[in-house]
Amino acid sequence: MKKTLARWAEDIWYKDPFIGAWLMPLGFLFSDAVRFRRFLYRIGLLKTHKLPVPVIVVGNITVGGTGKTPLIIWLARLLKEAGYRPGIISRGYGGRAESWPQWVDSDSDAAVVGDEALLIARQTSCPMAVGPMRVDAARLLLERSDCNVILSDDGLQHYALARDIEIAVIDGERRFGNGYCLPAGPLREPIKRLESVDFKVVNGTPYEDKEIAMQLVGDQAVNLVNGQHKPLPEFRDVECHALAGIGNPERFFNLLAQAGLSCKTHSFPDHYPFQPGDIVFNDDAPVLMTEKDAVKCTAFAGQQHWAVPVTAELSPGFSEQLLNLLGEKNNG
Repeated sequence: MKKTLARWAEDIWYKDPFIGAWLMPLGFLFSDAVRFRRFLYRIGLLKTHKLPVPVIVVGNITVGGTGKTPLIIWLARLLKEAGYRPGIISRGYGGRAESWPQWVDSDSDAAVVGDEALLIARQTSCPMAVGPMRVDAARLLLERSDCNVILSDDGLQHYALARDIEIAVIDGERRFGNGYCLPAGPLREPIKRLESVDFKVVNGTPYEDKEIAMQLVGDQAVNLVNGQHKPLPEFRDVECHALAGIGNPERFFNLLAQAGLSCKTHSFPDHYPFQPGDIVFNDDAPVLMTEKDAVKCTAFAGQQHWAVPVTAELSPGFSEQLLNLLGEKNNG
């Protein structure tokens, strides 16, 4: 049911201009509510919490994934190389912890802390805490680590947490759909919100001069049982299955197609709670999946299951721009 509703909503937002237009009045109401909420924070009726270390928020204004997780991993590595001690906070979406916030490390359970959080913790080895209230997660992070800068995975609309730098990630293929706010379209905030962020990173090809290009690249598959690495081209001559429970599954499927693979594709909603039957098909063909899906499937995977890691590549010059701005915020 959830899978069907997600596809129906995406069809309206990105393909069918007519139903979205009928729902447009509801989108205007949502947009007005968002603006009013920001106004309450701006005048102090809703409290914003300032932390003793700089906060960099990486988020988006659309529903669903745009590539924030690979960018967070890239930023954590950049900050480490520059001499910072980054810590990371996140919503922990998909996690079913009985209490929040939760500490995250490489041995955490994705069912408790969320798939993206576990993937980030494993890839960065940074201290990490998750929870619906980002302020509480950040305070736990500061209590248990010596981090001197915080990366917030998502949270562009979580105004209770003050931020020093905002980075908005845009899906270069789908952009903003029909341009309407929820429920008429995919926008969490009006497009005008992007005028106030510090950086606009486009996962794909930029449309505007000030947008920063990010490409997700991957040419290896890693076996979920024995850790074997295999170049993607070695799967060209065999039939494969490809599955993805991410914001835009087609992006993953296109990556495999560009590597020359011919796959039967299986799309699932973002953060889908995979069960053994979801990843087993009536053959012995290889099954390729994203790393985010793999952290939830490893416990019941077989020899035919492979993860395809991707890494972010950013436009030249972005590293220097970000580090310079962070330095200014620290010295200010």
